[in-house]
Amino acid sequence: MRRADRLFQITQYLRGRRLTTARQLAEWLSVSERTVYRDVRDLSLSGVPVEGEAGVGYRINKSAFDLPPLMFSPDEIDALVIGMRMVQAWGGPQLAASAAASLAKIVLALPKDKRDFVENTALFAPSFHIEAAHGERLEEIRQAIGRRCKLQLDYVDARSQATQRVIWPLALYFWGGGWSIAAWCETRSDFRSFRLDRVSKMAEADNYPDQTGRRLADFVRAVKKTQY
Repeated sequence: MRRADRLFQITQYLRGRRLTTARQLAEWLSVSERTVYRDVRDLSLSGVPVEGEAGVGYRINKSAFDLPPLMFSPDEIDALVIGMRMVQAWGGPQLAASAAASLAKIVLALPKDKRDFVENTALFAPSFHIEAAHGERLEEIRQAIGRRCKLQLDYVDARSQATQRVIWPLALYFWGGGWSIAAWCETRSDFRSFRLDRVSKMAEADNYPDQTGRRLADFVRAVKKTQY
């Protein structure tokens, strides 16, 4: 990537987020953190209102800066289209509708030749093999995560044994063949993952607190420990 393109890309990342660290930028751009520090410094010297500092994170003062978005390349259009189609196929009714609406807005913002490229993109995510009930349940879980609402599950574990659990749903993740719930399990007093296709019954309970040691970041750390 040319340095000019990299500087523009950094600007795009910073203007689209509340706070972005040098490490995140380095990973996304495949460069060193030292290169990111130098690029951010040069952007500031050129008049781009970058706020923040090394070790904390950066953002752009949007009230003092405006820049038209970068025109999508063919590869970027492919990425957007397949991403939206995957959400439409596997994301539940509300997310599916939102994905379709988002893709329509993107298409309208493109020039005519780019619109034709979207329509001719040969990337698809078929949904005929996915049960409709899974999509509806996925939406219920997504809403419960947003409200920090406990869920009572009738669940069949890996040994085909029926069990009942009370969980704090923290996140949903897709493995390519199905969805799983990342959660703190009250029944086991530990983090657990629950496959959506093994949930036979589900009901909402009371709200759970935003408790240190039981957050999504804690779940991720616990999973990483089991891998080493």
